[in-house]
Amino acid sequence: MSQESQTARLERIEDKLDKLADAMISIARAEEKLVNMEEKYNNQFDRMNRFSEKLDRIEIQVQDNAGTVSMINKLFWVAIVSIAGAIAAQMWM
Repeated sequence: MSQESQTARLERIEDKLDKLADAMISIARAEEKLVNMEEKYNNQFDRMNRFSEKLDRIEIQVQDNAGTVSMINKLFWVAIVSIAGAIAAQMWM
């Protein structure tokens, strides 16, 4: 082999090694992006779970409040009917 062909061969090998190094760097960057995306996904998933738990607690509270309001509403109408009955009894007696 001549010196020129050996030099050309070494240059081609160096070019291939450079391309291989660039490809490895690109793969590492892509992997890093995937890891970051997965971390963000997990954070969002955890956040949604916390929102879901909070919503469940709010739903229970709303149901309790609805029962209380219903009872107050019934007591209000009982009081109104009692007052109306007392006024009517006073008028006709």
